[in-house]
Amino acid sequence: MSSGTVPSRLIVMGDNTTRLWGLSSYERIERLADKAGVGGPKADTTSLWADQGYAFDPLWMTHAMATPRLWVMHGDRPVLVRDEAALLPRIAGEAMLPPEGASVYRIEDRPTLYNESLRKQQQPFFEPLVPGNVARLERESYYGAYKGVTDILTKYLWPELAFHLTRLAARLRMTPNMVTVLGAIGCIAATFFFLYGHYWAGVAVGFVFMVFDTVDGKLARCTVTSSFWGNIFDHGIDLVHPPFWWVAWALGLSHHGLAYSATTFGWVTGTILIGYVVQRLIEGWFIKRFGFHIHVWRKFDSDFRLVTARRNPNMILLVGSLVFGRPDIGLILVAWWTGLSLLVHFWQVITAELQQARGEPVTSWLEG
Repeated sequence: MSSGTVPSRLIVMGDNTTRLWGLSSYERIERLADKAGVGGPKADTTSLWADQGYAFDPLWMTHAMATPRLWVMHGDRPVLVRDEAALLPRIAGEAMLPPEGASVYRIEDRPTLYNESLRKQQQPFFEPLVPGNVARLERESYYGAYKGVTDILTKYLWPELAFHLTRLAARLRMTPNMVTVLGAIGCIAATFFFLYGHYWAGVAVGFVFMVFDTVDGKLARCTVTSSFWGNIFDHGIDLVHPPFWWVAWALGLSHHGLAYSATTFGWVTGTILIGYVVQRLIEGWFIKRFGFHIHVWRKFDSDFRLVTARRNPNMILLVGSLVFGRPDIGLILVAWWTGLSLLVHFWQVITAELQQARGEPVTSWLEG
């Protein structure tokens, strides 16, 4: 549990010229500490000490913020410490025993920590930063930034493609917002392609947008450049655009002689739009009610997130319908799947409330 305070200052020791994601070790540690609020208005009397001869997952910084007497060790050497100034190592590489009462982690044991923001248990990397390790550490940090609970395409289809694009963007010194803007252009273009019945072109451009939607978030996490407005921009596009895609798809059917009747158009688009909004509202309510995301409650809920009626799973249905030359049937399938997914959401909420009413705690299975 968080102590509610952060260290009063950052102390980075040692020397290292090896770069990770284009950042020097010192710059990366400084960005992580700044993002975590070290030295902010809620600072306590402890200091955060780091050996820049090592690279570590951002989750270790989060854990340090929640653990006032944290000592991360590599053998007999401290590599990340949060403690009172008088107890800190004097130089990098110094052999030192952690003081009595400290929370000690040894990186050679690869401890498992829960990443609340990414909704997964993980063994965050913490290793020497040397030239021979850079490629492997970049890959590990990239995959470590992946959500443990997400849709089937994001989890299985394009992680490797997005990894190489993320590395390229970092080498080109692109910011996450630049990638988001490029993706937004593709998102708008896909909408117009769908509207005029150019479905395959829309799918192709939409695929690029969906991959870029992964790249911007991973680039932000890997280069420690996420920002409040960047998150608003990225997640705002994610939240708003799907209904426009589905309505444009329905209107584009007229260009293929497959236009719906007024009644069919009403129930198909109405079911999809209302179902989408209500599902999102349920997810937000669940977080407010129980303090965590509905998709990480039980293993079933995490598994169902792979295919629940969101943009990417819906696109699988639509692309399948294009293969058979029936984009009209594809959208009808999306409507049915949206309705079924909404029923699952209601069942999840009712089950959680009944469990709470019985006096049984509602907690995430990933935290166990």
